[in-house]
Amino acid sequence: MAEGESVSSSVSSEHFLVPQDQYLKAGIHIGTKFRTRYMEQFIYKTRPDGLSVLNLQKIDERIRIAINFLAQYSPEEILVVSRRENGWKSVKMFSKVTGIRIIAGRYLPGILTNPQLEKYTEMKIILVTDAWPDRNVINDAMKVGIPVVALCDTNNQSNNIDLVVPCNNKGKKSLGLLFWIIAREYLKKRGTIKEDSDFKPSLEDFTDE
Repeated sequence: MAEGESVSSSVSSEHFLVPQDQYLKAGIHIGTKFRTRYMEQFIYKTRPDGLSVLNLQKIDERIRIAINFLAQYSPEEILVVSRRENGWKSVKMFSKVTGIRIIAGRYLPGILTNPQLEKYTEMKIILVTDAWPDRNVINDAMKVGIPVVALCDTNNQSNNIDLVVPCNNKGKKSLGLLFWIIAREYLKKRGTIKEDSDFKPSLEDFTDE
């Protein structure tokens, strides 16, 4: 794949959260053969094999917005949900590093809405790895007015989502890189660490082989 395939030539990789090559290596920009009307605004091109390619600049911009949004909340106010197994290692490490609560696996409907449930919890913001398999938590969040940040591939709908982060939300390497970046930048924004070099976990710690 050509290096410039997923980003306009006017954008310098120096302005990205990580080097452009690192984004490309993780396949964060590789979409699916399906594209929804909402996600078209984030698509750079469609390859001859039918796969849509997301625009790296827009991916990076939305990751930054998501981080700024999340950084307004303390760890105990945030819930991250990943029904998709490819995201489990990433979100578990994310939780270990940031102290943010996660649900890796099935979300039990009512956790956010039914005080009588043993696992009932009050949260102020939700982050999901895929709007479709994680739709139960999105529906509950909507009922109680909790904003939702969702990682969305080219085939996702944007219903009931407050902030869409376009990306490959199915690949292990892509999800690992995403949560590694978000963890590092969240801790910097919250003042827990000062510099990138203060962030000790490696990308491999977040990535399932």
